[in-house]
This record gives sequence, structure tokens and C-alpha cells, in this order.
Amino acid sequence: MLAFARRQTINPRVLDLNDTVAGLLNMRKRLIGEDIELVWKPEAELSMVKVDPSQIDQVLVNLAVNGRDAIEAVGVMTVETGNATFDEEYCRDHAGFITGDYVMLAVSDNGSGMSAEVRGQLFEPFFTTKETGKGTGLGLAMVYGIIKQNNGFINVYSELGQGTTFRVYLPLAEAEAPLQAGGRERPAGGDETVLIVEDETEILNIARRVLEQAGYSVLSTERPAEALRLAKEHQGAIHLIITDVIMPEINGKDLRDKVVTLRPGVKVLFMSGYTADIIAHQGMLEEGVMVLQKPFSVNELATRVREALDG
Repeated sequence: MLAFARRQTINPRVLDLNDTVAGLLNMRKRLIGEDIELVWKPEAELSMVKVDPSQIDQVLVNLAVNGRDAIEAVGVMTVETGNATFDEEYCRDHAGFITGDYVMLAVSDNGSGMSAEVRGQLFEPFFTTKETGKGTGLGLAMVYGIIKQNNGFINVYSELGQGTTFRVYLPLAEAEAPLQAGGRERPAGGDETVLIVEDETEILNIARRVLEQAGYSVLSTERPAEALRLAKEHQGAIHLIITDVIMPEINGKDLRDKVVTLRPGVKVLFMSGYTADIIAHQGMLEEGVMVLQKPFSVNELATRVREALDG
């Protein structure tokens, strides 16, 4: 509760999150259980953060326990780190994001997932979906409090039956220069036609606007059935389809197969809020396909679209 109120006494220090997390994972493997495969994917050139290492332990333990409990039997849990930069344009389109340079810590599982209603209450103290006596409802509230206390934020991506990804963002240590500072120029656009299929309206609108501003002709829809109609009836070429991996009517892989039948040679770029390991373990995608991770920046989207078209 003190962490949630930002009143917990802490002893922050500059550290390499990779070293801290790797050491904690070695000590906490038993907590996850033998039936769950643990995948550790550290970023090779990670920026430094200033945080109390004991708080990283609390965050990691609570997220790992949450993931473990969501997996009914055998499953996969992925822990990874990365660098992230969010500008004003990006934060304007993504609620809850804060401008700046961050180090990201992600914990993903391929468990039962959560509904939108549950996600909306996830960080409230004493809220739990577990049986009486099985959970206090304080674990994720503690995570939220710790992250806020360190001037960071947390993003959750989850769908029922498809697993969950928590992404924690911590600001860089004051003396640390952002690794991405030199790479913020907008990538080259194009004049090709792109079909976007995304069931989240906000993400669909952002992607459409970004690609139209880059010069592309854009067809867009929230429904896979409508995407198939557009692929069949559109007069002219469709050079690239960008599709979410997990959608209500059909998954992205099956949609891709149907579109390729209608449009042989069309390029494909998948989008997902889950890590590549979780998607691959569920058999959603083959190895080696292009996946754009959500949440993505304007530059990331433009870059991956150009790579997909030129590849």
C-alpha cells in the first residue's frame, strides 16, 4: 500500500536491468514451476536505469506469479528487456504513455488472458479474480505503485484465451544518453497500396493516418470478412496486407492464407501485442515471418512497412 501511495522508502541506484533481472530469474525459477518454460530475451545494448533493485524483484515476482497462475498446465513465460522512445505524437495517440526515453521490461505468458472488464480493474488494490484465500489482490497494485514511484508506467495487452503481456517502462538514469536519439528521422514512405486489418479502432486509425501521410494508398477495416471482400473487389493492386494476429472472426495466419489465394504475391506484415515466443508457441505464425510489436511508434510502423514491401 505504501508503494501504491508512493511513500515506500526506497534506495535507488544506477544499474543494468539485464544483470539484475538475470540474477533474479536464476533465484526465482522454482517460483514459476517445472511445467512452464521460461524464456529470457535481454536487449544486447540496454540503457541504464536508476531504481531500487529490491523493487525490481517485487515487480518481477508479482508479474511472474500472475503469469504462472494464468497458465493452467504446461505453458511458456517470456521475460525480455528493450529500449523505447515515445515522442509527443505517439503519446497523443496512446493513452497512458509518457514522452521520453525508457528501458522496457516485459513479462508475457500464453495463459488464460483477461477480458476488457478485468483489465480495467487490474491495478486496483484488493481486486482479484482468484478464489477466496487464493489471492489478496495486492500484487499488481504493488507493481503499479512501484512503477509510478519510479516515474515510469505500465502497459497491458491481453485477450481471453490468448495470454497476457505486461510491459513496464522505466525512465533512463539521468546521466544515460538515449541509444535511439540518432534514429528518429521519419523513414522513407512509398506509393503502394496497403490493406490494414485491425479490430482495435484506435490502432487502426493511427496506422491508417501514418501510412497515408507517408504517401501510401490505404484500405482499412476492423473485420476480416470485410478485408476479404476488399481483397476480392478492389480495382488495382494490393501490395501489402497488415493484419493483427489475433482477431474475433479469424486469426491473422488464416486471413493471410485466404488473401494470398485471392492476391498471389501480396506481402504480409503481422501485428501483435504478444511477444514472438508466445505467438509461435500457440502455433499462430510460422518461424521467420515479420511481426510488428504493439505498441509501436510512427517510425517503427513506417520502417517495418518499407521492409515488408522491399523484402
